[in-house]
Amino acid sequence: MTTEPVRRQSRDLLRPRPVSVVVFAALVTLILLIAPDVLLVIFAGLLFGVFFSGGGTWIADRLGIGRGWGIGLFILLVVLALSGVVLAFAPLAVDQFEQLSEQVPEAFGQIRDRLQEYSWGEKLLDRVTPGALMDGGGGTAAGAVSTTFGALGNFVIMLFIGLYVALAPQTYCKGLLALLAPSLRNDGAAILRKATDTLGDWLVAQLMAMTIVGVLTWLGLWLIGVPLAPILGLLAALLAFIPNLGPIIAAVPAVLLGLSEGSSTALMVIGVYIAVQTLESYVITPLIQQNRVSLPPALIIGSQLLLGILFGLLGLALATPLAALSLTLVREIYVARFLENEPEPSHLR
Repeated sequence: MTTEPVRRQSRDLLRPRPVSVVVFAALVTLILLIAPDVLLVIFAGLLFGVFFSGGGTWIADRLGIGRGWGIGLFILLVVLALSGVVLAFAPLAVDQFEQLSEQVPEAFGQIRDRLQEYSWGEKLLDRVTPGALMDGGGGTAAGAVSTTFGALGNFVIMLFIGLYVALAPQTYCKGLLALLAPSLRNDGAAILRKATDTLGDWLVAQLMAMTIVGVLTWLGLWLIGVPLAPILGLLAALLAFIPNLGPIIAAVPAVLLGLSEGSSTALMVIGVYIAVQTLESYVITPLIQQNRVSLPPALIIGSQLLLGILFGLLGLALATPLAALSLTLVREIYVARFLENEPEPSHLR
């Protein structure tokens, strides 16, 4: 008599439904512990997949062609657009950077002469000499090269993951849902659709914000007479994907080009980037994201800080979409399907 409840409890624990959830969670946790960077690369590839799928589906619906052909045409249009920008501005860019190669060393020479007037400046210059940077048999240079090739390799992997997921999303969805018990697969499919919609909404909002940043930067630099204003605007739009750090990286070549026109122009360039970044951070992105994806600002900042410290630039770039996805999963799995299943106390009914 006493063993029957124990046997019943053992059978309950071995039912496919709870076991599948535990196995799925354990698998994700194991990957997080062993190779968290791999999950970031896969997630970035999924974002590319959402981008390719959304653009390709839109074209396919408008032209009445197959979805695969629409994705291929969309990728071709993106490649042609980027190639056209490069070909259109490459000659002018070469001329401008040739001038920079002559003027920037002179500007750095003046800065070095001023720093040498102070004792702390001499110590700083001793630390940043080519010999110090190459200390250890060129380890710094080799590290930079290996990091660059690693980043390029990861980018290629992201593109291929995005392409494969965009062309055959059902294959990967079925494989993922197969890890769950049959009774959970309908809920799992609904959660996957919700997660995909969230990433799509965030991506549309981000692309809108990036476009506005690029246009405003281009107009501001054009008004103050900075060369290559269109290509600098495009660079600002692309790097706006990386929060906080991206605008700083985008401003560096613009400031250098401004220096070629004079120190006053360089200061105006800095003012343009500060104005656009302030407008983007406090007006453009909050308004767009509020309509598309409801993300608390504190959650965005906290996720950027945490992932930036843990995983560097890639973690910082993916912090916001990961926060949006995590919030959706918590809402759909933990709140809607776990907490809300508990009956309310009788005195609250």
